[in-house]
Amino acid sequence: MDVRAQVSMIFHLDKCIGCHTCSIACKNVWTDRQGAEYMWWNNVETKPGTGFPTKWEDQEKYKGGWERKNGKVHLRAISKAASVSEIFHNPNLPTIDDYYEPWTYKYQDLFDAPEGSDQPTARAVSLLTGEPMNIEAGPNWDDDLGGSPIYAENDPNLEGLTEAERQALFETERLVFFYLPRICNHCVNPACVAACPSGALYKRGEDGIVLLNQERCRAWRFCVSACPYKKTYFNWSTGKSEKCILCYPRVEAGEAPACFHSCVGRIRYMGLVLYDADRIQETINVPDDQLVEAQKSMILDPTDPAVIAAAQKSGVHESVLEFATRSPVWRFLKEWNLALPLHPEHRTLPMLFYVPPLLPVMARNNDGVYDTSSPDLFGSLEESRLPMKYLASLFSAGNEGHVRYSLKKQLAVRLWRRQQTVGDLDSAVVARLLSEADTTPEEADAIYRLTSLPLYDERFVIPPSHREEVIESLDDPAAYKGLTGFGPRVEPRRGL
Repeated sequence: MDVRAQVSMIFHLDKCIGCHTCSIACKNVWTDRQGAEYMWWNNVETKPGTGFPTKWEDQEKYKGGWERKNGKVHLRAISKAASVSEIFHNPNLPTIDDYYEPWTYKYQDLFDAPEGSDQPTARAVSLLTGEPMNIEAGPNWDDDLGGSPIYAENDPNLEGLTEAERQALFETERLVFFYLPRICNHCVNPACVAACPSGALYKRGEDGIVLLNQERCRAWRFCVSACPYKKTYFNWSTGKSEKCILCYPRVEAGEAPACFHSCVGRIRYMGLVLYDADRIQETINVPDDQLVEAQKSMILDPTDPAVIAAAQKSGVHESVLEFATRSPVWRFLKEWNLALPLHPEHRTLPMLFYVPPLLPVMARNNDGVYDTSSPDLFGSLEESRLPMKYLASLFSAGNEGHVRYSLKKQLAVRLWRRQQTVGDLDSAVVARLLSEADTTPEEADAIYRLTSLPLYDERFVIPPSHREEVIESLDDPAAYKGLTGFGPRVEPRRGL
């Protein structure tokens, strides 16, 4: 058993209000620079929708992630032979049109325009070329347009739905959408790291954060094509790739990343989990419908004496083990089985997990009456406005059982809490619902409190990193301490 510690995350989609505060916080801190104008390390998409970059989930186009062939797992984008033939021409890269052409406005024209009868206008100009342009796309261009034939209708996750199910999504009285915030998943088996010919990408041993050494980056951009979530970007100004670093300077100090800290809906949770690295190969080789269960089985119980002994043998610090026992990720993921990974079929073993959203029931317009009634309380899950097959395509590689279990438990907690506060439901019925959802009143209360009333220290359980133990093998700790906060000491340069 090779026990390792990993910083992991939960996004509770039932609480996301789509305010984009997280995106702006990240943008202002990390990508407000030349060459990074189009980058959004954190973005919030509307689902159903095509996302950012456009149709990033279409791996027939982008060839991201891993695929299983003949009992072995291979990168979709490249192979040893292809990396040689395509090293100067990567055919699977998204173009700037798949993202969007960033722009600003000529605000000075508002002050310099000569006197006239027309109101002066600040026209849009490209941040790439400086030329006037017509704005045709943006990072959240499909925001709240879940029912549109342009965006929702082209969502790759709709492919498994019947024609009747697809058409129902676009009827006015059945319009539905939800928000999907995305950052780098800091995967256990990251395709970007495996695809990088120069070894610039690496996964930190002490906390599992995936980082990119720009001193070693040679702009091959295989990391961009290999990432199935398209969360690695190319800076056209420096000639280097960039990606989310999970605000690791904040994490090392025990603080939450900027996007987590600024979240208005308090949907974000962060904590440590322990996993068995010896089981990675076994996990990524299972069939698609077993991937979620296999990945969860890798996550180890931090209170198990055998796990603790193995972790200490692997060099995991005692304080890390103590924080792992209080991790909200462990509770959502393993104790309650509410959280699921995004597109686990790519076999990167993402360490960002989502609690699927509870959606309204599919209403019917009968003789002018907008009918939302359901024969039983759990029946509303099967009649929700987004088919279970769609959510399973997003969060469980098509296995509807995992999504149904999560939604059923969430609904049972909601009804139990309603019975506690409003009192309009029969206690015996609610007790039966809790039993059917595989939960108890005590667990329902714990889920309610961590979901609705969490304190800051309950959402973010992050131990200050023992960086000195790593730095001692690389640099003089005293010298490193004096340079903390001054950024890279070698400026990244364009080209080889």
